[in-house]
Amino acid sequence: MNTTIVVYGSSTGTCEAIAEKIAQKLGCEAIDVQNLTADVVSNNQNLILGTSTWGAGELQDDWYDGLKVLQGADLSGKTIALFGCGDCESYGDTFVGGIGELFNALKSSGARFVGAVDVDGYTFGDSEAVVDGKFVGLPLDDVNEDDKTDTRIEAWIAAISPNL
Repeated sequence: MNTTIVVYGSSTGTCEAIAEKIAQKLGCEAIDVQNLTADVVSNNQNLILGTSTWGAGELQDDWYDGLKVLQGADLSGKTIALFGCGDCESYGDTFVGGIGELFNALKSSGARFVGAVDVDGYTFGDSEAVVDGKFVGLPLDDVNEDDKTDTRIEAWIAAISPNL
């Protein structure tokens, strides 16, 4: 059985609320990255990883220890999907850079990444999370574009579900 877990890092609660929504729709559990262990990683085939973006496109603080757990685990054969929260208006030049950081840290792990999202329909200046013309995961701005959040989540879940 392909077990799935949603792991999030959230400082203000926005990313946590989105993680809970995604987990509910996928019928799985969401946990704070502070509770991520090697056992959690080994017991789940599919890892849905979410982070908010801080500063100049950086990961949410709790993710730095979480990345150490992931980098110390055998991720070969696992499936990873990324989602992130950002502010496309105030931080349009580093929009959802946190998911770019997660991707760059894990891209050579042997895991299969799913859930890239086309940049069409997003307003931003630049993002480390864009590779080959697509975001490496689901970008969300629940502050300036909260009216698009649910639709974007639904479309993304429909796209990644066959891969989980």
